Amino acid sequence: MKTNIKIWLQAFRLRTLPLALSNAVMGSFLALADGAFKWPVFILSVLTITLLQILSNLANDYGDAVSGKDTDQRLGPQRVTATGMVSKIEIKRMIILIACLSVISGSFLVLSGLKNSGWKAIVFFFALGATAIVAAIKYTMGKKPYGYKGFGDIFVFIFFGLIGVIGTYYLHTNWFEVSLIYPAASIGLLSTGVLNINNLRDIETDKETGKQTLAVKHGAKFAKTYHLVLIITAIIFAFAYTISEYYSLWQWLFLLTIPLFVRNIIRIFKYPTAENLNLELKNLSLITFIFALVFGLGLVL
Repeated sequence: MKTNIKIWLQAFRLRTLPLALSNAVMGSFLALADGAFKWPVFILSVLTITLLQILSNLANDYGDAVSGKDTDQRLGPQRVTATGMVSKIEIKRMIILIACLSVISGSFLVLSGLKNSGWKAIVFFFALGATAIVAAIKYTMGKKPYGYKGFGDIFVFIFFGLIGVIGTYYLHTNWFEVSLIYPAASIGLLSTGVLNINNLRDIETDKETGKQTLAVKHGAKFAKTYHLVLIITAIIFAFAYTISEYYSLWQWLFLLTIPLFVRNIIRIFKYPTAENLNLELKNLSLITFIFALVFGLGLVL
C-alpha cells in the first residue's frame, strides 16, 4: 500500500505542533533574556521537539488502533490506522523512521549545546532524550501503555513542560536557575490542559473501550474543575516568576492572554459538546503558544 503525503500529514497531526513548540520558544526566550541564546540550539530544539511530537502522535494512532481503543464512535479527528488509510506495517515503519530521526536530531542538539561541557552533562542529556523517545512510544503502545492508566497527564507535564523548557534553556546557557521551574510548570500545566480537553471529549468512548484516563476515572465534573485548576495554576506560576525576576514593565505582557484563557474555561464549562471541545482543544494549543511567545517577548523588550 502506497500512502500519499496528505494521509501522512493527517497522521502527523500537525495542529498539535504549536503546543509542543511552546517549550522551545519559552526556553529559548528565557536564555535570550539572560544573554546566552544560540541559533543552532534553537533550530535543533524546534526540529527535535517537532519530531518527538509527531512520534507521539503516530504511536498514539497505532496503539489505539491495535488495542481497539479507536472505534467508529470516536469524536476526535479521524485516525489513519484504525480506518485502514495506513496499514499497521506502514505506520510501524514510519514510527521507526521518526524515532531514528529524533535520535539524530537530538544528538546534534545535545552536542551543539553542550560542546563546552563535561561528559557527564552530555551523557545525562542523551539519557534524557532516550527516555523521552521511549515515553512517547509507550504512551499507547506495548503491553502496559501508561496512557490507558491515567498517567498521561504526568508524562505531558514533565516532558512537554519541565524538561522541554528547562532542557532547552540549559542547552543554550549551560546553567540552571531554580526560578525556571515557574515558567516551565506553566507550559506543562497548559499542555496538560490540552490533554484533559481531549480526554473530556472522549470520555464516553474511552469508558466503552476501557481507557482509564483521569476523566473516565473521576467523571466529567471533575475534568472540568481539573481544567480550571490547571489554567489558574499556570497563570499563578507566570505571576510568581515575573514577581521574583522583575525588572521591566514589559514582563507583564503575558497578561494579554488571560482573556483568552478565561474564554476557554467558560466554554469548557458552558458548552461541553464534542464539536466545541474539539475547537477549544485547538484553541488552547494555540493560546499556549501565544502565551509562550508574549511571555518571552516581555522578557527581552
